Amino acid sequence: MPPEPAPSISPEPDPEQQRRLVAARAAHWRRTRRLTFVLLALWLITGFCTVYFARELAHVSVFGWPLSFYMAAQGAALVCLAIIGFYAWRMRRFDRLYARALANGAQVAR
Repeated sequence: MPPEPAPSISPEPDPEQQRRLVAARAAHWRRTRRLTFVLLALWLITGFCTVYFARELAHVSVFGWPLSFYMAAQGAALVCLAIIGFYAWRMRRFDRLYARALANGAQVAR
């Protein structure tokens, strides 16, 4: 006689729970893409535009130095570090929100 199949441990997924989890995943990636786009635009502005508009920015001075020189020597590197730090901090928050949504969805299934 063939052995009986093992009973399924997990019940059929709840459609409402699946809808919530899919919505949480979509919201997480929407936030991630928006944050990435904004920070890449900021990086482009500080990295490319300050070099492209160096002559115009030379008329503005920061601490006695032309803004174009300051951005090329220090500012662009500092802005890049600030972008990385802000991205890490914000993504940690987004990931916690997403993990909480997943945990809440898993608790509903029990």
